[in-house]
Amino acid sequence: MDDGKTILIVDDDEYFVKLLADELGDEGYTTKHASNGVEAILVLKHLKPSLIILDIVMPVMDGMEVLGPIVRRYEDVPVILHSSYEDFKKDFKSWSADAYLVKSPDFRELKGVIRSLLSKNRRRRPSRLPQPGV
Repeated sequence: MDDGKTILIVDDDEYFVKLLADELGDEGYTTKHASNGVEAILVLKHLKPSLIILDIVMPVMDGMEVLGPIVRRYEDVPVILHSSYEDFKKDFKSWSADAYLVKSPDFRELKGVIRSLLSKNRRRRPSRLPQPGV
């Protein structure tokens, strides 16, 4: 059940995940964690989060590989690409995310984007990916 407060963090850096989970916990959010795209898909079979924070550079299946399947299946779940690398902003696949932020030790911008995305109208929105033949 989506309570508007559950965030899935998909990132392979356990220290960073712990730090971010603590920060988000202080804001009243519940967090779940997956360390790569394959794990994220498995978690999403049992959980529909309110929002997904997705790293890009990860082992097994990276964020760019799993982004498409996530936004196709969960169109109404906002996705924030959260990477140490700004270069991926140029990749058209990244445009299907709701936001792209470069990682920073200051979480204020990330928390602001989370609040903004979660406060938007929760109605089902049109697909963010082009449909075949369109």
